[in-house]
Amino acid sequence: MPTTGKQLFTTLESDGTLTVEIASREFPEPTGNQVLVKMEAAPINPSDLAILTGAADFENATYSPGKVVAKMPEPFNSGQKARHGQRLPAGNEGAGTVVATGDSDMAKALMGQRVACVPGNAYSEYAIADAAMCLPLGDHSAEDGASSFVNPMTALGFAENAKMDGQKAILHTVGASNLGQMLVKICQEDGLGLVNIVRKPDQAELLKGLGATHVVDSSDADFMAKLKAAIDETDAFYGFDPIGGGTMVDTCFKAMEQVAVSKMTEYSRYGSNQQKRMFIYGRLDFGPTTLTPSYGFGWTLSGWLLTPFLATAGMETVMRMRKRVLDNLTTTFASSYKTKVDLEGMLTKDAILDYRQMKTGEKYLVLPNG
Repeated sequence: MPTTGKQLFTTLESDGTLTVEIASREFPEPTGNQVLVKMEAAPINPSDLAILTGAADFENATYSPGKVVAKMPEPFNSGQKARHGQRLPAGNEGAGTVVATGDSDMAKALMGQRVACVPGNAYSEYAIADAAMCLPLGDHSAEDGASSFVNPMTALGFAENAKMDGQKAILHTVGASNLGQMLVKICQEDGLGLVNIVRKPDQAELLKGLGATHVVDSSDADFMAKLKAAIDETDAFYGFDPIGGGTMVDTCFKAMEQVAVSKMTEYSRYGSNQQKRMFIYGRLDFGPTTLTPSYGFGWTLSGWLLTPFLATAGMETVMRMRKRVLDNLTTTFASSYKTKVDLEGMLTKDAILDYRQMKTGEKYLVLPNG
């Protein structure tokens, strides 16, 4: 028998009208390797906001219980042409209890267990998930396990990727984020150097309190000098940036090149031979990424997403990463939340205007079943 429950949907029309609403739907019986999870907790991550709110004008939106209608400005509306007219779910990850399973042995083994999962529709009273992507939480609560995939596996993915590429240090441009704090602990445990860029003095103090050695504040007058010094000490020519738009990537490349040039024994009109690499893994800034011809030709800028990385890393590496997350769920990979809301509470004006700002330490946790 199908199970009925509430779920969040987001629809963008061709005229730029974005509707986000809570509606009732039927969830089919799981088959094969599927499980049906009664969702108990799901975080609102920056990666969720791209589909949930995007760049829409929620200041002047129309609000009603369980529904909000906003306008998506250009060029962001035309840039999402592929989703026009589609009623899409949201919520990458969460945790809950398995209440029904398909007939595979892997699925049946999860019956009745509390699991973390990545169903893609976690803002829902129920979700169908792949048993292979479920992480049994044992005695951990749903709140502890709700954020056990996206940020922990991404932070671990950065470290794994760096080691695969023979790097001994990483640069991270939003060091005080929840993910950034995890990365500080991971790099300490793995013996990797880490340069953390923050925006405020209190964020710098937060990371130093976690034992971070190299923390540079972009609001300091001597930010560039401190950034170069940190790169020089660590050899962090390999960085990850969730901002996307603006000049931060450009600034990092400049600093890396200036450090590399300072070590050259002979002048070259082409700049240094030092390979510099930056990965953009988010879009906190929807504006263009600005680059300037000021760091030679030995640089690479590319995108980084967790799912493609896991696909190339291999099952052995993925399973090792998942075990590490579970073993350290309340320490290295712990997440904290500013507030908790139910599904309808997600769609109030105060909540949306607050959580879409993505402020450090102010993550929301959604409790789909209240």
